[in-house]
Amino acid sequence: MSFNNISFILHQPQLSENIGACARSIKNFNFSKLVVVKPKPIFPNDKILATSVGAKNVIVNSKVYETLEAAVKKVDYVIATSARFRNKNIKHIKLDDLINIDFNKKVAFLFGSEASGLSNNEISYANYTMQIPTNPEFKSLNLSHSVIIIAHTVARIIKLKGSKYSKSKKVSLASKKDIQALTNLCISKLDQNNFFKPLEKKPIMLENLRSIFYKMELSEKETRILSSVFASLAKKG
Repeated sequence: MSFNNISFILHQPQLSENIGACARSIKNFNFSKLVVVKPKPIFPNDKILATSVGAKNVIVNSKVYETLEAAVKKVDYVIATSARFRNKNIKHIKLDDLINIDFNKKVAFLFGSEASGLSNNEISYANYTMQIPTNPEFKSLNLSHSVIIIAHTVARIIKLKGSKYSKSKKVSLASKKDIQALTNLCISKLDQNNFFKPLEKKPIMLENLRSIFYKMELSEKETRILSSVFASLAKKG
């Protein structure tokens, strides 16, 4: 296991101070990979760097993306944090369940914007959703506070517990890039066959399709098989 396997993704963060504080939070626990998707403030800026205090290197070395899809392309597992339960067909885990995550893989924790959190569309890119246990009468946490709670928990697991299970070395999980390619192939073939009807329901149908593929933890071999199946069915159609 390695601390370098873990990344923290801030999706459309609103405040410079929070971005800087998040960088400081992850460095407190020996993490270094910060990913920022479509930030509202100019990135980086003086306020972000000032708030990061001794974690300027985390900001300087962070990666910035325009889309969430691009940000998770090279990740094995995405765990989305949310203050509210989602009535979606996706695995919900608790903070304590992180001990069962294989941190030998590339794992990203996804955090929504301070203003609106994560939408169902953004959640559909995740393998799991997770709630941090808080006062049920006051669930909202500051972005950097959420980050530091998870960073502390994961650091403790890596140092003291390690991974609780291992899979056969002969089985290679498909990368997020492979899953995205499979999903896009499926969507493309369904589009060709006018599957998405009525059109106003297409966005929610796409969310559900992405959620199905992302949570399946497919192997590289299984992804190749499914891609061949979709391509073959499309030809016969």
